[in-house]
Amino acid sequence: MKIPVKFLLALGIITNVACAQKINPKTRTTLKYDSPEFKSVPVTGADQTNLYVPYLKGKKVGMVVNQTSVIGKKLTPSPDSLLKLGITIKKIFGPEHGFRGNASNGATVGNEIDAKTGVPVVSLYGSKHYKPTDEDLQGIDEMVFDMQDVGVRFYTYISTLHYVMEACAEHNIELLILDRPNPNGFYVDGPVLDTGIHAFVAMHPVPIVHGMTLGEYAQMINGQGWLKNHVKCKLKIIKVANYTHDTPYELPVHPSPNLNTQQSILLYPGICLFEGTTLSLGRGTSFPFTVVGSPALKGIYPFSFKPVSIPGVSDNPPLKDQVCYGIDYCNFDTNEIRKNGKLNIDWLISMYKAYPDKAHFFNGYFTRLAGTENLRKQLEAGKSEQEIRQSWEPALSNYKQMRQKYLLYK
Repeated sequence: MKIPVKFLLALGIITNVACAQKINPKTRTTLKYDSPEFKSVPVTGADQTNLYVPYLKGKKVGMVVNQTSVIGKKLTPSPDSLLKLGITIKKIFGPEHGFRGNASNGATVGNEIDAKTGVPVVSLYGSKHYKPTDEDLQGIDEMVFDMQDVGVRFYTYISTLHYVMEACAEHNIELLILDRPNPNGFYVDGPVLDTGIHAFVAMHPVPIVHGMTLGEYAQMINGQGWLKNHVKCKLKIIKVANYTHDTPYELPVHPSPNLNTQQSILLYPGICLFEGTTLSLGRGTSFPFTVVGSPALKGIYPFSFKPVSIPGVSDNPPLKDQVCYGIDYCNFDTNEIRKNGKLNIDWLISMYKAYPDKAHFFNGYFTRLAGTENLRKQLEAGKSEQEIRQSWEPALSNYKQMRQKYLLYK
């Protein structure tokens, strides 16, 4: 069930209507594919059907896709489009939030038969079933990976990519990646993951903001030997046309239920670190990942919001039904991020200083998100942003140099 904005307004949950607006696919829905404009805006790999549909003809295809996997100005799901074009799709593999993107964050997603297409759907996010099994891959000649990433280490689509690559390599199945722009691809920043930390949100020794598309990231996984037993996955990548890492890109479809605005996507690399604290990030409102708050901050900050259960988006959000006081980043100028090319650590520093119960500020998830135990210790010790940034070297610079080998775009 989707709770309408008017209802949330009546409850007083929304205080900034502009921030509650959904992603506007204005560029894609007005784009004429025979116009000169087509040659000047990014064109996803999926949209370039002439480059891969003939290649898939006659093959039994598996597709790793979700609600972001769309083709054309009508934003038609790519499996639906490819079926109409005569491609044989044997199975669909869905990541966190499910194939149609209607499962809450962290919710267990089971296998099913897709009601629209009749194609079996295998969940790669449920009961620890992250990697396709022998049975899952039986009868598949080619795997297609087409999802919209947001360029952050703990966003789980790159973890799904890892396990799909590993399974394909072990079964000698080629992986065709339909590449898409990275909306946060214009910078690289953050602490590089400590290799002693390993979780589904902490798979590879990369910084929080990795600055790569999924096609580039897949090449890095192969090239750095990160797959089990250092196996290599055979890759075929359909590149994004008219794209560089500096190209601004507004997503036509929200990449997951709680990244529902362009603002939230650009704030996500820094704001999501608060998931490792006892604060709310606005899950259970219409503006998640654009606010931060807690009942404990009453009297310190005037801005308030109240998380509620929103089925299919956030069933049981942190601090549900409690009035939270904190900071509203809905109107934060994200051009600052593009201008500075830096992860905003000051948000964490200032909120930790303001929080009255510092002994209960962090939860056990923080280290996995940060990728290092140092960041928590530095915040507790009152280290400055400059001191924290200095500790990221030389690992961050070494990563940036390594990354250059795998880039497909300037």
